[in-house]
Amino acid sequence: MSASGSEKRFFHHTEEMINAHPEFLDRATPSLDARLEIAAAAVPELAATAAARAIAQWGRPATDITHLVVTTNAGAHAPGADVRLAALLGLRPTVRRTMIHLNGCSAGAAALRLAKDLAENSRGARVLVACVELTVLTFRGPDCPHTVNCQALFGDGAGAVIVGAEAVRPVEQPMFEMVSASQTLIPGTEHVITMQLTEHGLDGNIDAKELAPLAANNVKKCLSDALTPLGLDRGEWNDLFWAVHPGSPLILDHIESALQLKPGKLAASRRVLREYGNMLGSTLIFVLDEQRRRMEEEGDGAEWGVMLGFGPGFTIETMVLHAPDHDSRKKN
Repeated sequence: MSASGSEKRFFHHTEEMINAHPEFLDRATPSLDARLEIAAAAVPELAATAAARAIAQWGRPATDITHLVVTTNAGAHAPGADVRLAALLGLRPTVRRTMIHLNGCSAGAAALRLAKDLAENSRGARVLVACVELTVLTFRGPDCPHTVNCQALFGDGAGAVIVGAEAVRPVEQPMFEMVSASQTLIPGTEHVITMQLTEHGLDGNIDAKELAPLAANNVKKCLSDALTPLGLDRGEWNDLFWAVHPGSPLILDHIESALQLKPGKLAASRRVLREYGNMLGSTLIFVLDEQRRRMEEEGDGAEWGVMLGFGPGFTIETMVLHAPDHDSRKKN
């Protein structure tokens, strides 16, 4: 395992593709058009694979989906990946579509927050959230240590989930209930994570020295603000289950230390990072699925939990989760 915490990652781009595009390795040669063309074709197809699995697990027909939220950091087209994805899945022409671009690692949390609002404010709504990432927009030659570190950490992936209110049982079996959602921008941190499309692809900067301490130093306030209105702010962080975006091992280590979490509380995040790398916005859906699996198979008795996402700004997304089948799981 490298210092990135990842044992393996998955990529859409291949050695043959890179050889066919030498401009991807040369910052002196424009390459944005070629990268976007590859992403425009691949992003909807990868998203459709994840979304089809989510729909099958959901148990209702795709035509029952009323809203579609798609997030990606690999795209800049209109019509975009949402239109192609809707066609691939056979969604209704009246499905209400929203695209989220360039939200970095917080895109998954932002999409779930938006889906929660849509579901709770549109009676009977079912929102398909699809988060898909391709690093072909950022791939380049090892021209500096920062580039090498990033390419050792980030990977490609897609995750999808369906969000609704008032589950129709027994057909719908909620994974988690999203009780509250909030977003906090830490003042004066606009430089910590930056992203921009350039003629050489997707570029930006991550200030690794500031990032991990920022997350650890501000997470308690965000948690308190989210949990206090629910009567859950007791400071007993180990009584909760955790779905934290694994931006890097260092971020997880700092949060674990700041909250004095027991070993294993961030196991879902660490496993996803180890097995898939940081897949930007789609990573949190992988973490939620891994946490669900652990709770079902290993009997984690926590009823309440927290999801944390981090993104450009520096932005912290906080969501309070509830395990709907907590009592029955304890009996089993």
